[in-house]
Amino acid sequence: MLKDKTKIAVFVSGGGTNLQAILESERRGEIPDGEIKLVLSNNPSAYALERAKNFGVKSVCVDKSVYKTIEEREEKTIEVLKENGIELIVLAGYLSILSEKFTKLYENRIINVHPSLIPSFCGKGYYGLKVHEEALRYGVKVTGATVHYVNEIPDGGQIIEQKAVYVQEGDTPEILQKRVMREAEWIILPKAVQEVSKKIRQI
Repeated sequence: MLKDKTKIAVFVSGGGTNLQAILESERRGEIPDGEIKLVLSNNPSAYALERAKNFGVKSVCVDKSVYKTIEEREEKTIEVLKENGIELIVLAGYLSILSEKFTKLYENRIINVHPSLIPSFCGKGYYGLKVHEEALRYGVKVTGATVHYVNEIPDGGQIIEQKAVYVQEGDTPEILQKRVMREAEWIILPKAVQEVSKKIRQI
């Protein structure tokens, strides 16, 4: 017999476009094995918190200015996750590296979306627009996005989903970033959320 739906927390730091994609997917019934129970941010002015409110999802901010060290922030985060019975964490533009202690605690329970085809343009320092700047500087013809499990190595966990996106003549980092979101991230992230939610539900 299947357990209840997998309880999901989405971690965000900024605008929350990937969060929006997940919430819309859930609303369309495309994540039947999971339920977004919580949105957690480390930035009180993240627009993603507004998106959570619009969908009636509980949100919490573990503010860097209140919880000054990584240890304090992670301690508070774990407390919030336990209070809400969270079983799966989705990093959707969360600009903070999680400690090895944290990733071990939630082994195979944290997934992240990265805006390139790992192992290209990934690891420490590769996030946001920088990834697309590097892809264009290098002159690749194909880029894309990857959803992977999170471990102690930045962008180092097992790959769950990947989707390729073609680079076009005249692309700027901003244009490429938008295309990768639209054609890859917003498609494979909800898909991976469903895939992992289903696995957890069957354990």
